[in-house]
Amino acid sequence: MPDSRPPVDRSASHLTRRQLLTGAGAALGAGLLLPDPLAAGISGLARTSPANAAGRGANDHVVFTHTTVVTGDPNRAQLKDVALAVEGGVVAAIGPTDDVVARFPGAEVIDGRNKAVLPGVINCHAHLSAAIARGFNEDFGFPNRADLPVSPGGRLLSEEERTLMSVMAALHSIRTGTTTVVEYTGGIAPEAAELARTGLRWVFAEGVNDRVGGTVMSPERLAETSTPEFSAEMREEGLQRIEDLYSQWHGANDGRIQVFPAVVHTENASPELLRAIREFAEQRDLGYTIHMNQTHAEIEYMTRYHGVRPAEYLYQHDFLGPRLFAAHARYVDQNEIDLLAQTDTIISHQASMAANRGVSPPIPALREAGCRICLGTDNNNNDMFAVMKVALLTERIRRNDEHPGLLPQPEDILRDAAHNGAHAIRQPSQLGLLEVGRKADLIVLDTLQPHLVPSGRILSAWLHNGGPSDVESVMVDGEFIMRDHRILTVDEESLVAEANRVGRRVWEQVESGGPVEPPGRTNWR
Repeated sequence: MPDSRPPVDRSASHLTRRQLLTGAGAALGAGLLLPDPLAAGISGLARTSPANAAGRGANDHVVFTHTTVVTGDPNRAQLKDVALAVEGGVVAAIGPTDDVVARFPGAEVIDGRNKAVLPGVINCHAHLSAAIARGFNEDFGFPNRADLPVSPGGRLLSEEERTLMSVMAALHSIRTGTTTVVEYTGGIAPEAAELARTGLRWVFAEGVNDRVGGTVMSPERLAETSTPEFSAEMREEGLQRIEDLYSQWHGANDGRIQVFPAVVHTENASPELLRAIREFAEQRDLGYTIHMNQTHAEIEYMTRYHGVRPAEYLYQHDFLGPRLFAAHARYVDQNEIDLLAQTDTIISHQASMAANRGVSPPIPALREAGCRICLGTDNNNNDMFAVMKVALLTERIRRNDEHPGLLPQPEDILRDAAHNGAHAIRQPSQLGLLEVGRKADLIVLDTLQPHLVPSGRILSAWLHNGGPSDVESVMVDGEFIMRDHRILTVDEESLVAEANRVGRRVWEQVESGGPVEPPGRTNWR
């Protein structure tokens, strides 16, 4: 059967797209070239440390002096004029600058005045390759109502181009203060090596469905449904993908990469699949995830064919629990909230995307019931700063407090984004807080900015007045992957230029079927 994918356009670059993705164009300190993962084999590349691969020669001892440390612990939130030392990939000391510098005489000293050091945030729900639909998927509802003859993505992208879109999203993640990303999709294996190369900490959540007939997200698709049929072949193929990915990647890059099993949609999962995913996670001490209560059509489908709402279906089949972080929970009712809290299920709140869809999930009620909340981006935009800001503001609007505007506080939202995210990915004792002995996954803010000077609590000033461009440096496992606004692990400039060429070609093909225009407005003034 002939390949229906479009040809790869390399005419505008002296490097092939594969060379770009494997770092051949990178202007890196040691000038090392990484092997082509297709030639070298994924398992061999997986064990390469990002620091060694990039040839960065990072100092194992770093001390930030006279800085502000935002710990991520609401009870000990901000420490002013202290030093923070990193040694062997962990936070080795926090205390008076003179004392800490004396303890680490060979360390690289970084002047931390006019800077703030925060825990890196954890994106618990991302679909990276959806970056191709930026500027389109945000403005046509959910599911997308544009009804274009040709849509961006899909067959318009080759496998390498899809990977390139995911790498763009990963670079966006770094620049906005993210240190860990849960990439949640099906077919992650072709992209894994290039995502690993960025130096981020990863959870590859390989998603599986086993219902025959596709997704149920819109009233139109709901009208086409009948009694669900499940495919053992689809289920086994999906479970094998998870097993293969786990065997090749779990524990790779000095433990920076985990592989979790995942169900894609509640409405597309049989009880057998739910049981298999949960058992896979339990046997290997992993977490798992699922989309749940994201559309009215999903809820109608579940009540029509199963007699229960989505979270009730998951509860019936013993899928809820502390290993599960369920995405969205946009339309849960009180009984579902009680079940989620009773089972210690974690809720992944995609605040920016929910607001984009015109939805404000019942986060106050979920918190009040006792659910742990973590945060994620979802499609198109991978800016966790924006997620935190929108989460803060929309929850304040939704709450019915006697004195509005007091809850949640920025410290609460950082806890969701960092430490609660660490709970979701099963690393609560290692990530999410800046404490001695924890992994040095951290971000550095440049606080000498007109929108941050003066400020009382820098976290509050940043979330309310700042932006992602205030993130100056990002460190994972004690190694800088971005420093002084320069990403160190890949040749960002060349990759962005190539992604721009691909995007222009794709959108020319999309627009060849007619103009892409936003929905009309009536009688607006």
